[in-house]
Amino acid sequence: MSKEYRDSSLKVFSLNSNAPLAEEIAKSIGVELGKCSVTRFSDGEVQINIEESIRGCDVFVIQSTSAPVNEHIMEVLIMIDALRRASAKTINIVMPYYGYARQDRKARAREPITAKLIANLLETAGADRVITLDLHAPQIQGFFDILIDHLMGVPILSDYFKSKNLEDIVVVSPDHGGVTRARKMADRLKAPIAIIDKRRPRPNVAEVMNIVGNIEGKTAILIDDIIDTAGTITLAANALVENGASEVYACCTHPVLSGPAIERIQNSKIKELVVTNTIRLPEEKKINKIKELSVAPLIGEAIIRVHEQQSVSTLFD
Repeated sequence: MSKEYRDSSLKVFSLNSNAPLAEEIAKSIGVELGKCSVTRFSDGEVQINIEESIRGCDVFVIQSTSAPVNEHIMEVLIMIDALRRASAKTINIVMPYYGYARQDRKARAREPITAKLIANLLETAGADRVITLDLHAPQIQGFFDILIDHLMGVPILSDYFKSKNLEDIVVVSPDHGGVTRARKMADRLKAPIAIIDKRRPRPNVAEVMNIVGNIEGKTAILIDDIIDTAGTITLAANALVENGASEVYACCTHPVLSGPAIERIQNSKIKELVVTNTIRLPEEKKINKIKELSVAPLIGEAIIRVHEQQSVSTLFD
């Protein structure tokens, strides 16, 4: 290990959702991952054993609630209970990707608000703090009565595009909801923005309408927080090219990439899709068009700052 973090009261544990990211975060801090085993009883129930003392420690548990979402949620809830009963001083859940975040309001009658339910479950289990990245809607922070640190992926994505020295950029939001995110990236790249005005007849079916803003002859960078089935982003990319954009890049923080996503991206006009490793990509999804950036240094720094009671927001100044 290149560097070593000297305070033994900081413990970092990983559950099953994204072990490679957890390893990288631990390495960037300079600690060994805590010893714990996450196994299943023969009927599928989760069994967790913490194999070292954590009494009086600040414990950070790394777990994205990506697919299989419900399995990973149960793992983290059971881990919180184990830590609480083992006398951890603080229990900090590092959830790079917060699942169920898209169910953040009642869009129709008799719908649940599942993002709030997950917040309640984490709180009731005994978590003291949640550290997460790019919530689908920033107001989900208000669903928590415990502490929450909301980190941003835009600086990491922006720095990558800066390093490519692209000419004549326009940052494009694939819908009205993502305009704030596109504006943040545009400010960092000193570029204008454009918006795709689309209507969605039903979930996971996207319909591109028209483009607001000048994209003629420009290098377009589409930005979203989550790319799931990739319907929206690939239709948007194709619409941009049809309307005169010279080339199209796309980026997102959370590559959910379920169902037909990989095939759609492969066959689309997107030159490169830039994602972060908040969600672990299996080998079969690592196609040439996808470039993965790491959030480990950012999360590692946030963990140290929380543990040492320093400001986290200055990471983004």
